Amino acid sequence: MKKLWLLFSQTATILLAGYFVIATLQPEWFGRTTSASRPVALVEAPAAGQTFTPLGSFRLAAQKASATVVSINTSKAARRNPRAEDPWFKFFFGDQGSEPQAGLGSGVIVSADGYILTNNHVVEGADAIEVVLNDSRRAQAKVIGTDPDTDLAILKVALDKLPVITMGSSDALQVGDQVLAIGNPFGVGQTVTSGIVSAMGRNQLGINTFENFIQTDAAINPGNSGGALVDTNGNLLGINTAIYSRSGGNMGIGFAIPVSTARLVMDGIVKDGQVTRGWIGVEPNELSAELAETFDVKARQGVIITGVLQNGPAARAGIRPGDVITRVAGRPVSNVLELLSGVAALKPGTASAFDVIRRDEQMVLQVTPGVRPKPKRPIQ
Repeated sequence: MKKLWLLFSQTATILLAGYFVIATLQPEWFGRTTSASRPVALVEAPAAGQTFTPLGSFRLAAQKASATVVSINTSKAARRNPRAEDPWFKFFFGDQGSEPQAGLGSGVIVSADGYILTNNHVVEGADAIEVVLNDSRRAQAKVIGTDPDTDLAILKVALDKLPVITMGSSDALQVGDQVLAIGNPFGVGQTVTSGIVSAMGRNQLGINTFENFIQTDAAINPGNSGGALVDTNGNLLGINTAIYSRSGGNMGIGFAIPVSTARLVMDGIVKDGQVTRGWIGVEPNELSAELAETFDVKARQGVIITGVLQNGPAARAGIRPGDVITRVAGRPVSNVLELLSGVAALKPGTASAFDVIRRDEQMVLQVTPGVRPKPKRPIQ
């Protein structure tokens, strides 16, 4: 019995050793493959002509919008002093140069007809305006109209097959949404930067008469003015217009004019040659405790009127200094900007209701606004 068990053990050991040797050297005999010969699922690189967009990339949005953003080069003839040729003038002040002044900015193609949206300060006072497309085409641009109150301008170029930006919705924009800023900062060439919406409805910055800015931390620098602020689908949300900076460069606070405002300005300029806004002829101020005491007003909110233009729309309707306007056409106003915006939105020649508090009396006056006068240009 002991011999049989010993023989069985030796036989099993030899067979097991043989199995491992054959399985290692000739695995296919058992229908197996080694790790070296086992097929592996590979992710192949895209073939020529195919594209692959990495997860989280803004490539498609940037490509879509960048084609519609242009660089704007302006030149302005030097303003020579009338006494520049006077020998005594030259002696004391030197020879005043006569080199033209060059300017730089950006713009957005908003129509296949060649209309371009940009900032008024980019083209203001320019004698010549050259537009450079992303495909390197160049053309001289004509100013169709400007709106200094919002710092917007409409240009037009005579080119065909123009790429056109897709209009987005700035009204649906919220703090935290991702955005891209596209323009030509410092003249280095078209540049795309990314960030988020930092704030909405920024006003009282002293930049424009009508302010309702989108604030973003996407890098905006000199030369970006007039460029596009777009969403992650490449749709236009605003026109980049200003930065907050102590150095002249980006510090993470940039401002864009909402596309909703830009569309109203563009439609007015293209259709009528100008933007028509309501105007009532008053001098409004924020309602402070001092002004309330001065005019003996019991109101706690609204905008106090400290001056009324004689024979102006407000004066004819019965508005007086010391009145506090709380509503314009049914919409509440709590500061001067809201009053200006509310009045500007009124149709000239059509009476609208103004809720007024005079001392401790509430009343409703019907005011027929006129057309807001154009701002006077500074003497140059």
